Amino acid sequence: MTTATDEKSGTAAEPAPPRTGGTSLTISIGVPAVLRGLVIAVLLTATVVFACLYLSARSTLADRDHAAAGDKHAEDIATTYAVGASTIDFHDVKGWLARLKAGTSPQLSTKFDATAPQLEQILLPLQWTSKAAPLSATVTSESGGIYKVNAYLNVTSTSAQNPDGAQTTVTYSLTIDRNAGWAITDVGGLQNALPAK
Repeated sequence: MTTATDEKSGTAAEPAPPRTGGTSLTISIGVPAVLRGLVIAVLLTATVVFACLYLSARSTLADRDHAAAGDKHAEDIATTYAVGASTIDFHDVKGWLARLKAGTSPQLSTKFDATAPQLEQILLPLQWTSKAAPLSATVTSESGGIYKVNAYLNVTSTSAQNPDGAQTTVTYSLTIDRNAGWAITDVGGLQNALPAK
């Protein structure tokens, strides 16, 4: 039997191990490279999470601001309407009826037209006058663009029965429909601003 010798060193060379069907590849990655990759993955995840939270908070704030603007607009409409409806001069009943119908839906305006003769019969003999000063207005509910609003006023009124005048606090309960161009669709509390028969 003959042994192969290494010509350079003069020692016997060991036979090569037998080959198995595949090739083997070894990759070595250092600890610093693994740590860098892990840090990058954590930073990317944190960035995505914070971006999602930021966008969600921004959307929530925009929704809140939009709702607050809607509430404010409904309160302004209610206050303007209530002051106009409570400012009465028996010399100008037609002007008062126009303020009573201002900003209302066609259905509500028709109801006021139907009751105008009775209202005039109350105001003229009593020589009723009143002036209103707004106190506040509050949205009590909103659903699908339908706002329920209470408007509070101080009303000073005089009449033939009470020429010195009297001051009362009046509450109007209005329903305002944003979807109908912010039309007033219902008014409650109007009876508090009018004299009793």
